[in-house]
Amino acid sequence: MSKYGHRNHDWFEAIVNKLGGEERAEAFLRGELTIKVAERFFAIWKTIALGIHKSPGEYRKALKANGYRIGDYANQILNQVKVGGTEVQINLVLTTVAELGFKNGATRQQIYDRAKELGLELCPAEVGPALRLVYQDQPYEEWLRIAMETISVSDGYLEVFGVGCGHVGRWLYSFYGDPVYFWGAGSRWVFVAPRAVAFDHWPLV
Repeated sequence: MSKYGHRNHDWFEAIVNKLGGEERAEAFLRGELTIKVAERFFAIWKTIALGIHKSPGEYRKALKANGYRIGDYANQILNQVKVGGTEVQINLVLTTVAELGFKNGATRQQIYDRAKELGLELCPAEVGPALRLVYQDQPYEEWLRIAMETISVSDGYLEVFGVGCGHVGRWLYSFYGDPVYFWGAGSRWVFVAPRAVAFDHWPLV
């Protein structure tokens, strides 16, 4: 009888998932992959304030007054944003899919699941317009995705906010948020930093 015969299939599957999939698990068994405790802290990318604007309408007015463009789907999402009643500050972390451990890309659900395992939190939807307003020096051709609960738009698509800068201006945009949609390793996502201790995101090396 196996030493771990009391363990079921789900227990072993959870271990493989923690290691990053079958290939990484096999590499671990061959001694080609080692595991160590995270050594660094998540770097706080930006600290922004929520609750300054008290409604979606106020955000829309402020965005337009500052020359920002709003995508059609982003405009629909904005209508559904629940704005905080009081002003609070929130720390944001910027990370790529590869930095979360997915060197070949991952689905949106895998990205969220891994980030949560590492202590990161999803953003309130209000982060989208709030970040757009304060990120005035965004580099050209940078497009960031806000890791948030998806919001359904008129066509039935699930969307998340995006903040981008392109040849036609600076945008509050939106990106496809279906859980099985695949994102490349270089795609960049904004999360909320852990509230207590913010460990860096390299648990597997």
